[in-house]
Amino acid sequence: MKPISMLSIACVVAALAAGLCSAAQSDGPEIKVWTQMEKNDKGEEKEVVYMTIDGVMVHETDPAKQPQPAVVTPGTESTQDKAGQAPSDAVVLFDGTNLDNWTSTKPEEATKWRVENGAMMPTKGSGMIQSKQEFGSCQLHLEFATPKQVEGEGQGRGNSGVFLMGKYEVQILDSYGNTTYPDGQVAALYGRSIPLVNSSRKPGEWQSFDIIFHRPLFEDGKVVKWATFTVLHNGVVVQDHAALSGGTGWRGPHAVTDYAPHGDKGPIQLQDHGNPVLFRNIWVRELED
Repeated sequence: MKPISMLSIACVVAALAAGLCSAAQSDGPEIKVWTQMEKNDKGEEKEVVYMTIDGVMVHETDPAKQPQPAVVTPGTESTQDKAGQAPSDAVVLFDGTNLDNWTSTKPEEATKWRVENGAMMPTKGSGMIQSKQEFGSCQLHLEFATPKQVEGEGQGRGNSGVFLMGKYEVQILDSYGNTTYPDGQVAALYGRSIPLVNSSRKPGEWQSFDIIFHRPLFEDGKVVKWATFTVLHNGVVVQDHAALSGGTGWRGPHAVTDYAPHGDKGPIQLQDHGNPVLFRNIWVRELED
């Protein structure tokens, strides 16, 4: 008789208790999901979703349970005053001149982002922006700068994000001397995978992401192959062929979304999180799955 894994038991218990169960692979992390009733700050009873990945709570803040990534100084990359050029076979999404390749995430609405001094940025209440062209597995390069004038702390400081296929977020945050939950710091696969190190530059300085993304695959409404990410932050490997164990959408303070079936391609999205984060030199090279 084949033994039942702890993950299988956890999924069965979770499914019976709350109808919840995360996708898993035989060589993937152990994921447990459960719900419990708790009182909020108004004294109201609310159902709260909890999730652990290999025994660690999603968005865990206790450094004894989820240590902060080691801090390293990145090497020299592109100059601070001039963006580089894309490879000859790349799809250039932004070269510093206009937003012709971008649109709002709201149907039939023009984006309210603007271009200034060769960079694109959100305006107050502009919402997210997304590429008009859609991509599946790809290599994505982008450069960003969090505000030079530091305001706030944790998730409130220089917060943005880049979404592959409009769904899977690589976090953008001012993580220079700024502590937050490790799976939400810069270069984290939000809520799912912490970066190997923190290779942040100072606030206001230009930084870069180079992302190698292979999309998830679905059959009969179920995920059969997880997405993978390799991410270089300022030239430093921070996600090394990391398998994405599920979605990265917000599901409360200690849980993120599961996989849900979708098409083969989706847009590149940039987040407006209320912080004036700048972007430049954005290009994509499509890859085989």
